Amino acid sequence: MLANLPFGHSSLFRQTAERELPGWAADIDVASWGQYLLKYVISHPAVTCAIPGSTKLNHLVDNQAAGRGRLPDAAMRRKTEEYWDRKS
Repeated sequence: MLANLPFGHSSLFRQTAERELPGWAADIDVASWGQYLLKYVISHPAVTCAIPGSTKLNHLVDNQAAGRGRLPDAAMRRKTEEYWDRKS
């Protein structure tokens, strides 16, 4: 499955403006919301390709960092979903 524009044309970033990155995000080598969200997407077994659609160099660099380090497993993705639902 192709995940095209997984940030929803930046709508997810608007939702993160008032949220703190969870402390346990460091467990999967995450340092930003972009990495957190992209790792969630690319770690899903059905996703074979993600196209974030970055338009700024600093976003591209941040997105590339999501491809390094640990990825969330199914349990961590559930934890992410619960955290996101609780904060919305």
